[in-house]
Parts: sequence; C-alpha cells; structure tokens
Amino acid sequence: MQDTSPTTDAATRQKYYDTIEPQSLAPLWEVLKGLVPPEPKSKADAHVWKYSQVRPLLMEAGKIVTAEEAERRVLVLENPALKGQSRITPSMYSGVQLVMPGEIAPAHKHTASALRFVLESDGGYTTVAGERTYMRRGDFVITPNGAWHDHGQEKSSPIIWVDGLDLHMINFFETGFMEHHNDKSQTITKQEGYSVSRYGSGLAPLEADSPFGQTTPIFNYTYERSSAALMEMVEAGSPNPHAAYALRYVNPLDGGWAMPTIATWLTHIPKGFETKASRATDGRTIIVVEGEITAEIDGKTFTMGESDIGVIPSWAWQTVRADKDAVVFTFSDRSAQEKLGIWREEKR
Repeated sequence: MQDTSPTTDAATRQKYYDTIEPQSLAPLWEVLKGLVPPEPKSKADAHVWKYSQVRPLLMEAGKIVTAEEAERRVLVLENPALKGQSRITPSMYSGVQLVMPGEIAPAHKHTASALRFVLESDGGYTTVAGERTYMRRGDFVITPNGAWHDHGQEKSSPIIWVDGLDLHMINFFETGFMEHHNDKSQTITKQEGYSVSRYGSGLAPLEADSPFGQTTPIFNYTYERSSAALMEMVEAGSPNPHAAYALRYVNPLDGGWAMPTIATWLTHIPKGFETKASRATDGRTIIVVEGEITAEIDGKTFTMGESDIGVIPSWAWQTVRADKDAVVFTFSDRSAQEKLGIWREEKR
C-alpha cells in the first residue's frame, strides 16, 4: 500500500506556503491555536489612574487648547498594554474630559454610543436631542447612538467627567459615521427633566417607543436618585458574596441594560467587606465615587480612592475589599456580549 503520510520536512512545507500566499491563501493549521484559545487571555493589563495625578494634567490641557479647537478636550485613558490604540480594554474607549467655564464643546453626532460619568460639576450641562440636563457629581449621562449632543459650562468652575464609548466595537464592524451640527450648540426644544418625567417614574406611555432605539429614553441617571435606591437595597438585605450590593442601570421600556452595547451598574461595598473571587469575560472599567477600596486583580493589588479609575481585564480573577464604605460605578461590554450569547462568569 502506498504511504500517504504527509511530509514533515520544514523546507517542503515552507515552499508550499510560499506558493499559496500569492493566492491570498493561508494554512489554518499554523494559526488554529491562536484563533481558538482554550480560554480567554486579555491583551489588556490591570491598571489604576489616580485622579490626584490626572486632574492637574487635564487642567494644564485647559490652558493650551480650547474646547472648540480640540472639539473634545480629553485625556485618553490608554491601557498600558495597548499603547497608541486609544483603548482602555480591547473593545472599549475611555477618557477624562474637561470643559472650562464659559466654554461649549460643539454639537456633533456619531454612530458610537457614549456615557459620561461626572466627577466634578457645579452646574455644567449636556444637551442631547434638544433636551438639556445639568450634571452633578456621580450622574451617569448617556449620549445615545446617532443623537446630537453638546456640552457647556456657564458657571465659574470646570466640569470633568469620564467618557466611555463603544468606538472599537463600531470600528470593528466598520460602521462608524460622524456629523457636525451647523450651530455650535443645539436649540433647546424640550424642558429640562422631560425624559425622566415621561419615562422615569415606573410608568411609560401605553405604546411607548424609545426615541433612541435600543437605548434608554432617559439620558441622565442622577446620582441623587441612584444612590438612594442603592442605600434602600442595603437596608433591605445582606450583600451578595461576589458582588456586594449592586444595582444595574436599566432601560425602563424593556428592563434591559440602559445601553445596547455597554453595561453599567452601581455597587456599594460596606467597610471591611471583601467580595469572593470571580472572573468574567467582560473587561471592566471601575470608578470610585465614594470611599476607598483595595482590589486584587490576578494577584496584583491596587488601592483606589475617590474619583480614581481602574480597569479589570477580561477573565481576570478579582476580589474587592472596602477600606471605607465605598460606592463604585462600573461599565463594560457585557451588554453586547450577552446579546451575542458569549458572556460567561466563573465564581469561587
């Protein structure tokens, strides 16, 4: 019988590869292990940005470039393992944005969905689709996909917030669009609080459709209301061993995540409480709103205080201990992963 075993001569194989390469063909067997790994291994590193170090640098940027010139005056939070890619995790963009007194960040719209988590504001505003909302520390503000938005500050102090966008998901699918408004800021067409009064009272119009598609019709989840709901949960029961006390921001029309591609939630961790170890496939960005925490992420220890920003890579084991009563805001791509049926979690 004729021997049909393939040759194992490296030179012969390379000659074959050189033959098929001009035909835009490649051997799967040479790359299969990289394409189908036994478990996730994130390209991102765990990291913490100290607000006490970021803020002076951001204020310095306020002296050298205007909001209008920059369009958005932002220091990008670049994951140290993903230099030059404008990624905090492989799928998410994040940055810290500054608007100085008297400035307007001009109106534009884009395919990417965006969130703003406010670190400092005494009355700065954002306008979305003709409705203005004033921003306070801890507010979670949404710019829905394709909605006009501009930001401004009419008072005497700067406003600073953390941006989170699904830019890299949009760009992966090559579906990104952007457009500039004819005017620097939008004409206000709705009274302040319109979206909350219409959709945020636990009731909705009988045949309710969101003006923003799959994104919640509420675009400012104020910290005053969110933290009050969180504290009511604390009073009502015991903490979850892996998640402490956590509430997710929801779309009132369907009960799902507030944004179709970005999951957001708020967590209270009582002083001295330490979560049990868990890991999940979504890379997470965390912001300490109140208190202090110590996070252990894949064996590395990080301490975080108020307004510090951290990143937990996908499939990294994590535990969090509160050194003072703490409230933490988290965003990730979990919402998109769940829709695709690929989100996974493991607990110890």
